[in-house]
Amino acid sequence: MSSFRAALIGTGAIARSHATALQRETDVELVAAADIRPEAVATFGETYGIAHLYTDVESLLREQHPDLVHICTPPHTHCELSVQCLEAGAWVLCEKPLAGSLAELDVIEAAEARSGTYCSSVYQWRFGNGAQHLKTLIDRGELGRPLLGTCQITWYRDDAYYAVPWRGSWQSELGGCTMIHGIHAIDLLLWLYGPWREVSAKIGTLDHDIEVEDVSLALIAFENGALATITNSVVSPRQRSTLRFDFQAATVELEHLYNYRNEDWRYTLPESSQRTADLARWQDLPPETGRSLLGNQVAQLLAAKRRGERPPTSGEGARRALEFIASLYKSAMTGQIVERGSIRPGDPFYEAMNGLGSDGESVA
Repeated sequence: MSSFRAALIGTGAIARSHATALQRETDVELVAAADIRPEAVATFGETYGIAHLYTDVESLLREQHPDLVHICTPPHTHCELSVQCLEAGAWVLCEKPLAGSLAELDVIEAAEARSGTYCSSVYQWRFGNGAQHLKTLIDRGELGRPLLGTCQITWYRDDAYYAVPWRGSWQSELGGCTMIHGIHAIDLLLWLYGPWREVSAKIGTLDHDIEVEDVSLALIAFENGALATITNSVVSPRQRSTLRFDFQAATVELEHLYNYRNEDWRYTLPESSQRTADLARWQDLPPETGRSLLGNQVAQLLAAKRRGERPPTSGEGARRALEFIASLYKSAMTGQIVERGSIRPGDPFYEAMNGLGSDGESVA
């Protein structure tokens, strides 16, 4: 099996998870890392045994010719770095959020078309055993139609978290708890339930001295008739991620915090149901792979690269959640119900998640 040369850009805390995931794969060699902080990249390189260390991305790409680049830098750098790596001939896996607007997504997709390479967003929640198993059951029609979804991402971030200079602003973090924290549940819900039709939302900054929201609430209508709510919060001292999916035949629940395992999933039949054999089969999840959720995503991305196919969270797979988030923000800031596909070039929310024009005036 051919070996892929991989590189990491950004060596902060999240990069450790990426390095571990890459080094678990037998056909990947983590050959290089880059960070604008010399001491940080030196320490990271020593920890993970990475031979080639850089403080500028251009030199890394020119000298190492990686097949795959993982981008683990602050959000406002993601679009530019993704395009730079794509045009150097590398596939990209970029931390969320992949882009700060639908306009930036179009820039990335244009770079994909020019280069013949692909850029994927980190959406690791859909790659765990439980989510993959549930998706198979849905696609087979075993659970019937989805009827109701409830996602409560109630997390907590203190003032020290937002003391990091790039956090808490639209320009550098690109959004608040919806964009940065709730995006995993949003992607999972939309991937499971199918195309959404419209969204109505509220956002608020309730307990932090920041520009972006620390709470958001959304009501979603799907094309298949299902309804769902999403709560995103970083003001909730008792942290939990609670997701419930109600189908005609069963309720499926997931309760965890940041990473789930098989035992975090529960299936429940209606009291009148006689489908106990089906329930036993539905609850029989495949064995754990031993990888993290991110590790599972990396493994699927590499499998797509071996086949020369577009990976699952690139293109439309990346756009789905970001278009929804742009629509959520537009609904919250304008008081409108926003339909899928309605944010196009010329709309302020196409250019920026907070709908700010070049004059800095909000449309809200």
